[in-house]
Amino acid sequence: MRIAILSRNKNLYSTSRLVEAARKRDHEVLVIDPLTCYMNINMKSPSIHAKGEVLPQFDAVIPRIGASVTFYGTAVLRQFEMMGVQPLNESVAITRSRDKLRSLQLLSRKNIGLPVTGFASKPADVPDLLQMVGGAPCVIKLLEGTQGIGVVLAETRKAAESVIEAFMGLKANIMVQEYIAEAGGADIRCFVIGDKVIAAMKRQAIAGEFRSNLHRGGTATLVKLTPEERSTAVRAAKTMGLNVAGVDILRSMHGPLVMEVNSSPGLKGIEEATGIDVAGKIIGFIEAHQTHHNTKTRGTG
Repeated sequence: MRIAILSRNKNLYSTSRLVEAARKRDHEVLVIDPLTCYMNINMKSPSIHAKGEVLPQFDAVIPRIGASVTFYGTAVLRQFEMMGVQPLNESVAITRSRDKLRSLQLLSRKNIGLPVTGFASKPADVPDLLQMVGGAPCVIKLLEGTQGIGVVLAETRKAAESVIEAFMGLKANIMVQEYIAEAGGADIRCFVIGDKVIAAMKRQAIAGEFRSNLHRGGTATLVKLTPEERSTAVRAAKTMGLNVAGVDILRSMHGPLVMEVNSSPGLKGIEEATGIDVAGKIIGFIEAHQTHHNTKTRGTG
C-alpha cells in the first residue's frame, strides 16, 4: 500500500513510529506537512499539490493533525477523501471531536458518563452556573485548550467567579465542570482501535497538580480496566465516529466518566507504559479495512 501521513514534523515520536511500522510491513510511506498542501477542487479530477508538484495517488491517509491546524488540516484530509483515499479517521469525526462542547453534548445524548458540565456566555449567569456543577471546587476549561493548557482548578467559589469573569472578559469560550475529587489527580487513557481498547494507562499528576497530562509532568503506568471502562471508551470513540481515539476517563463513585475523546492520540506514553506496539496495530487496522474501502469506493463510483 501507499500510505500518506499528514504531520507537521516527521521527527515526532508518533509520526516516526507510524512510518517505521508501515515500512516494516512493506508499505510505501510519505510524511506530508498539511500546511504545504494546496488543492484543486473540481468535479472531474480533484488533486492535491505540494511545493509545485501534484501528490501521487495514495491508498490510505493517516491524519496526525494538531489542534492549532484543525481547520486547514481537515480541509486537506477532506480532499484526500474526495479522491477516494481511505482515511484512518474521517475529517468530519476529527472536527466533531475537536469541538469540546459539541462532543460532550453528543456523548451525553448516548448516555455516556460525563462530569456535570455547565456552559454560559454572560457573567450574570455565573452564580447559577456554579450551582449547576455543585459549586467549588470546580474545573474551568478553555474550549480551545490542549494538553492541559487553559485548565484551571478553582478551589473556592470566589476564585471560580474571578477566573470565569476573567476568561469571559477576554471573550474566551469556557466550560465549567464538577471536580471529581475521588479520581485523586489521576485519569485513564484508553487507546481505542476499531471496536477494542488495545492499550490503557493510568496517568497520575505530580504532587500539587491536578492535571495528569504527561506534558505537565504526569507519570504513566499500566492499568487494568473494568469491563464498564472498556465499553465506555469504545462507545465514546464510536459516538465521535473515530476508528482510532484516545479516550480519557476519570474513575468516579458513579462509574467511569469521559473527559475527552482525542482524535490524534500520542503514541509515546502509551507504548512506553504498556510495551504494546500501538503503531503496528494502527497499520494492521488500515490493512484489514483497505479491501472493504476499495469495494465501497468502486461501488459508489
